[in-house]
Amino acid sequence: MSNVLQTVLETQGYVVLDGALATELEARGADLQDPLWSARVLLDAPDLVRQVHADYFRAGADIAITASYQATFAGLAARGLDRAAAARLLQQSVRLAQAARAEFWADPTAREGRAFPLIAASIGPYAAYLADGSEYRGDYSLSQAELVAFHGDRLAALVAAQPDLLACETIPCQIEALALLEVLADQATHTPNMPPAWLSFACRNDHQLNSGESFAEAVATVQGAPHIAAIGINCTAPQYIAGLLQIARAHTDKPLLVYPNRGERWDARARCWIADPDAPALADYLAAWRAAGAVGIGGCCRTGPADIQRIAARLRPSTPA
Repeated sequence: MSNVLQTVLETQGYVVLDGALATELEARGADLQDPLWSARVLLDAPDLVRQVHADYFRAGADIAITASYQATFAGLAARGLDRAAAARLLQQSVRLAQAARAEFWADPTAREGRAFPLIAASIGPYAAYLADGSEYRGDYSLSQAELVAFHGDRLAALVAAQPDLLACETIPCQIEALALLEVLADQATHTPNMPPAWLSFACRNDHQLNSGESFAEAVATVQGAPHIAAIGINCTAPQYIAGLLQIARAHTDKPLLVYPNRGERWDARARCWIADPDAPALADYLAAWRAAGAVGIGGCCRTGPADIQRIAARLRPSTPA
């Protein structure tokens, strides 16, 4: 397994992740009031997805995360797509990001001083398919075998599109992390050039997963997994990140990635974000996160290209602010 993430880290010492895809799609007029969420735009306006990826690259992102977070075989079947059509749509999410990268890299001025960007295929939690906010609670009740069955075919379809990385993200509970480790190990047995993966947890505070389980135990569980190239924290309020990084560093020697939300609270019943007007900008946390061990930094819900540009400007001083 070629670890392209490690290669970038050895070259420049950090990676800049992109920001929220759905937030930026909505800002550009996409209607995401749909169980498919941002995956709906893969059906309705795929070129808009490509444009957002390209803008994140221009803002300074080294990694684009695909629009497959909420694209699942079950969810797409409910929309009338058969398995072959659903697999093609999942793979299109990777190819749109690849096309955006090619567009960005074709501009010698834009790419000057930059590492060749990577594409990470997003694998969201089972709860994202439910579209009821349960990834913020981690309280859905499936067995590990059922979660393996849910994730297995989707991961295989995404791997077939040849992303550079797999982003298993917003994982709210231990059992789903174990299921994904099982799926990754199985996929690796018949995929010679299996892309490395990261596994990123969603946390309710500075020491617990959204399920209430121990973050330290979750990190320790993932530490020994050979197919996990990095451990992450995402869709978590930024004020908790430094504490979580300190816990993670005590339990793993894998690279640590953080891409928190803006600190707003999601009201699943009203389907809206409740903002804190006094919240600091993500870039203001950067020094503390780097000191605590983060080597990859980006944004999740409610962040955009401007946030990524500010992060990139502090990590990469030659980047225009």
